[in-house]
Amino acid sequence: MGRMAVAAIVSLWVIPISMAVNRIVPDPYMDEIFHVPQAQRYCRGDFKTWDPMITTPPGLYYLSLAYVASLFPGMWFTKVIQSFHQLCSTGFLRSTNAIIAVVCSVIVYDLLISLRPSLSEKKATFYAVLIALYPLHWFFTFLYYTDVASLTAVLAMYLASLKKQFLISAMFGAFATLFRQTNVVWVAFVAATAAISYAENLCGKDCANLKYEKFKIVKKDVISGKNNSAVNPTLRKRRTGASKNSSQKVIHFHLLNDSGLVDEIVELFIKLWRLKWKVLVTFFPYLLVLVAFGALVVFNGGIVLGAKEAHVVSLHFAQLMYFGLAAAAALAPVHFTLGQASTLWQSLRRHKIGNSFGLLASLFLCMIFVHFFSIAHPYLLADNRHYTFYLWRKVIHANRSMKYLLVPLYIYSWLSLITAFGNAQKKKVWVLLFCAASVAVLIPTPLIEFRYYTTPFYFLILNSKIEQNMKWAIIGILYASVNVLTMLMFLYRPFQWDHQPGIQRFIW
Repeated sequence: MGRMAVAAIVSLWVIPISMAVNRIVPDPYMDEIFHVPQAQRYCRGDFKTWDPMITTPPGLYYLSLAYVASLFPGMWFTKVIQSFHQLCSTGFLRSTNAIIAVVCSVIVYDLLISLRPSLSEKKATFYAVLIALYPLHWFFTFLYYTDVASLTAVLAMYLASLKKQFLISAMFGAFATLFRQTNVVWVAFVAATAAISYAENLCGKDCANLKYEKFKIVKKDVISGKNNSAVNPTLRKRRTGASKNSSQKVIHFHLLNDSGLVDEIVELFIKLWRLKWKVLVTFFPYLLVLVAFGALVVFNGGIVLGAKEAHVVSLHFAQLMYFGLAAAAALAPVHFTLGQASTLWQSLRRHKIGNSFGLLASLFLCMIFVHFFSIAHPYLLADNRHYTFYLWRKVIHANRSMKYLLVPLYIYSWLSLITAFGNAQKKKVWVLLFCAASVAVLIPTPLIEFRYYTTPFYFLILNSKIEQNMKWAIIGILYASVNVLTMLMFLYRPFQWDHQPGIQRFIW
């Protein structure tokens, strides 16, 4: 069991399904009609021509070029091909993602071992294989899209940071931004979480508490002094001394045992501030990536490379709610159970006033987001090849009130995700940073695409400690069922449009 087992098991479905897809759908389909010709131009040595409809950087094309170049000597020597360009067929270019998907599953295995050192190789293998079945990641393994390579680069960056190989991690981060621009957010997220872990390990538990303790003690003593002004000076001195010792014990207990977010942020800020120069030097490679990306955005006049009019940055707050529901549904055996609902209810009952106010505020905000910041992109409304087209028409906008009736489900999904996620994390700041990264990636995106949810979902599932093997097994069965259904629909349920020639197929 281990890396080789994960790679072998994943290859068992990657190879035959790739062959089936290439046989039944030999020509480029959907976004492949842009990506495949662009990669073929690179294969011919034409690096100057760029399709203005392509919105993402050329990382996938460079990767395919390196992959094809590694195959060319052997295949030319055995007379399988006569020219380099022959290797840049649609099928060979798609196989780039097939290889990367196997690599990605091995990285997921290593991440599970790094995040959960107590996990056995057998369980880590089992979990990694099931995570590789995640439907959005699984489906686009067999097409020439940027998603698989993008996710793999981000996860490789994350793994290197966990192993404290920060220079290598930053290099993977730079590589990840060549597949998809929004990956720069995950570069910042990984850098921030790694910096926090680095400062805590270097500083220890006690060195950051000194200034914060003194601030609290002085504040407490000032209040005590005002209350005891009429007491004998000697007696007040004794009481003040006792109060001071008592304050130190209370504060020490408060800082080390209270899981309050504000205290945690203050403590981390002091640690980072005291170690600012070491942190800056250690994590300078990440800063270079962020600065270089910012310079490219300024030079390009925006984050999107092509088709800028169709990908305008928008305030699509509803996108975050869709992601919460999609992520919870993808982990339905964990979140949509009577046990989880009961746990959340009991948690809310323990703090009735605060939680009631929070729920009402969340409900109010979500209603505003749904009403004013729910975007129907022209691509979503016009293209019936995507499942999101039917979800929008048949569910979200089935009638005027449906989008509002879904709000409690969005709130429950996020509440369940945050609760489970928070229980698995020692630091609430980590959860806060993840939410901030998800906001930065998803809200500016006007088009509803489940593919955009893949990277944040992988961070969720890798850092949510699902302990029961039965739940994992049910998740795997659900994923496999969805994969079989969507691939059968894609391959064997083609249809035609009246206004455009050619065969159309259903896709995520």
